Amino acid sequence: MYALILPASTPFVLLATVMALSWWEDHILPAPPPEPVEAAAEGPFRNSASASSSTAP
Repeated sequence: MYALILPASTPFVLLATVMALSWWEDHILPAPPPEPVEAAAEGPFRNSASASSSTAP
């Protein structure tokens, strides 16, 4: 009888593990520091219009 419990309970144990890790990530781990709004709005790349006008003679 106990041999049937292990295969039947394996999906539930895995689901509980994933849910516990998700809860751990949301509640226990520290959140990353917020980025400044101005730096996020500019982005790492230049505008294509400004790039083409700077290369024109």
